[in-house]
Amino acid sequence: MTDVLFALWLRQLKRYVRSRARVVGSLGQPLLFLVALGFGLGPMYRKAGGGNYLDFLAPGVVAMGALFTAMFSGIEVIWDRQFGFLKETLVAPVPRLAIMAGRTLGGATVAALQGVLVLGLCLALGFRPAHLSGLPGALAFLFLIALLFTALGTALGSVLEDMQGFQLIMNFLVMPIFFLSGALFPLDDAPRGLRLAAALDPLSYGVDGLRACLLGVPGRGTALDAAVLGVLTALALALGARLFARIQA
Repeated sequence: MTDVLFALWLRQLKRYVRSRARVVGSLGQPLLFLVALGFGLGPMYRKAGGGNYLDFLAPGVVAMGALFTAMFSGIEVIWDRQFGFLKETLVAPVPRLAIMAGRTLGGATVAALQGVLVLGLCLALGFRPAHLSGLPGALAFLFLIALLFTALGTALGSVLEDMQGFQLIMNFLVMPIFFLSGALFPLDDAPRGLRLAAALDPLSYGVDGLRACLLGVPGRGTALDAAVLGVLTALALALGARLFARIQA
């Protein structure tokens, strides 16, 4: 079981490393947000008394990098099903739970690495963490975000058979999750309905935790953020395992 889990984890990493176009292309959207919003809206944000907008924006864009990569990792389940690799994997004498865990951990590792690359991009553009001691905590939150949304992507990929349908559903889910997370704008003075939607958004706890670790902003509190993400991740993994166990190759 351990060998299968490790093999599937390693396969996901090899796919990511070999696809240079995928690595470079996935940095395009974060770069656009950082340059167009970070520098474009920065002067207005500063005049409004908000300080450096790039510092506020960077943790949200890092979370976005992990979110998009993690959710779209579920399409690989559909891809493998259509090209027969999934059938070869499922007939192996190992529990499907091990197969699902290996795929999910591999996808989460790739998504977390994508977030680290985006963080490096933020640093190159002028973002500076308040305290270097917060980096380990930020990496932990980044991996929790990646693991949660990879599990959700795998769960959806297990019940869908059409790539186009998967992409439409992903866009329908991913964009609201991102925009309601507080990644792009402060939610302290937002309308009550918007603050309620943000409180129900799992990514908002990841963004809040990243800001607390990278900028020293207290927010909701890192303990609450970690607890919510941990519980939701466990639920997503359980759901993904249940749906993957029923998959028909």
